[in-house]
Amino acid sequence: MKNKVLSFILIAFCIYIFGCQKNEVVSDGLPEPMPIETLGADDGQGRQDMAEVMPDMQLVQPLSEVAPKLDSLPPSGPYKPVPKEIQSALKNAGYYSGRIDGKIGPVSKKAIEAFQKAKGLKADGKVGPKTWAVLSGYLPAADN
Repeated sequence: MKNKVLSFILIAFCIYIFGCQKNEVVSDGLPEPMPIETLGADDGQGRQDMAEVMPDMQLVQPLSEVAPKLDSLPPSGPYKPVPKEIQSALKNAGYYSGRIDGKIGPVSKKAIEAFQKAKGLKADGKVGPKTWAVLSGYLPAADN
């Protein structure tokens, strides 16, 4: 027992000593850091100053000049329909006869459940990815 405790202490000490040494980072091929004074003050000539300091660096135009208006990306993940889309699709499929008001109430939930049962889906009254994959086929092509 005494040998095990001493062995454990010795191993822990070795890990501490060898694990706490300062690691030296080799920076082969990296340029030396430039002092801020080298870059100069921002006097409107920043692009020219940088070109003088770093002649190998290629200067590019700001993104606002190249592409002033970019289309936004769609949200990541599966598409989540809005209630009006759900009600419209249900109405087109013949399961909803109420007003398309954008509110999923008891009438909409019953229509969703009836649609799910008819299509062999889990009838939980919620429009998840599987239900929407089938239901979205009842929207006009522009809404889909």
